[in-house]
Amino acid sequence: MRKIITMFVIGFLTFTMNAQEKQVTEKPKDSNAPAFEFVTDVIDYGKIELNANGVRTFKFKNTGKSPLVISDVKSSCGCTVPKKPSEPIMPGQSGEIEVKYDTNRPGGFSKTVTVYSNADENVKTLQIKGIVLKPETPVN
Repeated sequence: MRKIITMFVIGFLTFTMNAQEKQVTEKPKDSNAPAFEFVTDVIDYGKIELNANGVRTFKFKNTGKSPLVISDVKSSCGCTVPKKPSEPIMPGQSGEIEVKYDTNRPGGFSKTVTVYSNADENVKTLQIKGIVLKPETPVN
């Protein structure tokens, strides 16, 4: 009797777990929505000196048919400070997202910047990477 009850409970749990699967449906694209077209998704600083200028710019164009509003720009850590455009980017116009990396830490880095907007791709991920060189120690 215990085996029958155990099998019934396992069967019931399996059935309810399968019933909870989400159906993934793609929303239809709005042909009038704004759209990003970035010059590049990755900025490579290359090898830079300690405490060098860490400001770089992601350039993009609104290739959509309505104004592009960037609601927020977040970085993956506090060492990277992004700055979003304050005004909407009109169709056919270009815009910039400024990113400042704190170059006072020697070593390699790879950070992400996430852009939130009203574009048909409403979350866009950008990347910065590079190597901050260690200062040379003087030889006596």
